[in-house]
Amino acid sequence: MKLLESLGAALLIWFASFTSPVFGDSYADGETAYISGNYEKALIEWRPLAEQGDGNAQIGLGYLFYAGQGVARNSAEAAVWFERAARQGHATAQFNLGLMYARGQGVALDLIAAANWQRLAAQQGLPEAQGELGRMYAAGLGVQRDFTQAINWLSLAAHQGNAGAQTDLGLMYAKGEGVAKNYAQALTWLRLAATQDDLNGLNSLGRMYEDGLGVPQDYAKAVGLYRRAAQFGHDKAQGNLGVMYYYGRGVEQDYVLAAKWLNRAAAQDNAGAQLVLSGPRRPWR
Repeated sequence: MKLLESLGAALLIWFASFTSPVFGDSYADGETAYISGNYEKALIEWRPLAEQGDGNAQIGLGYLFYAGQGVARNSAEAAVWFERAARQGHATAQFNLGLMYARGQGVALDLIAAANWQRLAAQQGLPEAQGELGRMYAAGLGVQRDFTQAINWLSLAAHQGNAGAQTDLGLMYAKGEGVAKNYAQALTWLRLAATQDDLNGLNSLGRMYEDGLGVPQDYAKAVGLYRRAAQFGHDKAQGNLGVMYYYGRGVEQDYVLAAKWLNRAAAQDNAGAQLVLSGPRRPWR
């Protein structure tokens, strides 16, 4: 698995379900404004609370700056507010700050700091952080590579229903990384992720069916899974779907549709699709 791809896909989170113990009514007013799409009012309500130290308001304010909602987008300012809340022990802020360090958004790129913040959030049980920390251990980014730790953290997140962790855990079982290779377990986790429309999960489950790993080879099922992910822009699924059309596996052979999906994947810098398109056999040209 490629951690940087995962970090690029992971989204900063903000749970609008907190009630500030000190500033409850004012925070709730900002929350109501945010949910209704009145980001300017949310900013007005939350800024003074955040400046007075309310962690939930600091998270909300950080998210507004990060997303550019009600204010000009400013990743550095977002990081400031996330860090203030993170240092108060807010797991959501710790997770968001960890992602920003991993990406170098608003702060200098620092994978060690990223892992440290994710660990703090993961230890509080936040599944998104557990999943990210597991991926960092699997790839050895910010921490020493450790498949056992990766499995432990991914398992915690997967059992809480985190689709990304379910996919990554399934892939580790499929590859035998940190655990004995077990296609049955891999399929169990990939199917759970696919039911949540996790795009990596859909594509990976499609590969299992295409290659007949732990299941009877079924090109038609593979195509269905690839198509589902491809329609939502997943570049690997687009490339895989293009290849299926090219060779007529699970679908009627169609060079036009093959070109369509391969070109979509190539436009996202998918190296595999670009290689196919640059090869000598291009009947759609």
